[in-house]
Amino acid sequence: MQGVAFSVPGAVNKKTGVIEGVSAVPYIHDFAIKAEFEKRFGLPVSLENDANCAALAEAQNGAGKDQQSLAVLVIGTGVGGAFVLNKKLWHGAHLAGGEFGYLLATEELTLSMAASPVSMAKRYFEKTGSKVTGKEVFALAKQGDVDAKKEVELCISSLAKAIYELQYSLDPELFVLGGAIANNPDLIPLLEQKLTQLLAKVQIAKVRPRLALCTYREDANLLGAAFDFEQTNRGE
Repeated sequence: MQGVAFSVPGAVNKKTGVIEGVSAVPYIHDFAIKAEFEKRFGLPVSLENDANCAALAEAQNGAGKDQQSLAVLVIGTGVGGAFVLNKKLWHGAHLAGGEFGYLLATEELTLSMAASPVSMAKRYFEKTGSKVTGKEVFALAKQGDVDAKKEVELCISSLAKAIYELQYSLDPELFVLGGAIANNPDLIPLLEQKLTQLLAKVQIAKVRPRLALCTYREDANLLGAAFDFEQTNRGE
């Protein structure tokens, strides 16, 4: 079957074909965008949140192909997320299923604010006046830069705490990490170290979260959009 599949920001209401919520692309929200696309293309159209699309790709043929449940965190300009159960997305009662970026990392910061490399770089600039990327903040931390080390500590601690709490609430078989930060070879070792510290503090916690990187990296959301199109048009 031919058609057009979209991976988009925001909360996609599959029943109405409207992109709800908010995103960095405000003009795609709150109108019947799916119907408008179908009118213009003359083909069936599917839309799904970009993090949800990435999760579908990893669940079908990627890092989570051998698991029935997984939590996916896509760490970029914010922290997107998705929860997959029995190879299908869990959207939740208010389309908030998997919106892990809204979790509170501190009293002032959400997980998206605390762990996003973009936010890390912004805070580093505010402290030092140096314009750098999130990748460069990690590199500066390894070189001993005090302000960079604080930002990396906040990022890793926030992610590890969120993963721990999700393990003991949703209890997925696997956590899959994506986004540009997943290209950093230090990410998994740093998270494993922090999880070890957390589990040592909470000695009754015997289940250790399993971590993996996205197999498809930057292509995961595009591949997942195709999977979503197939599921949508099979009526799943």
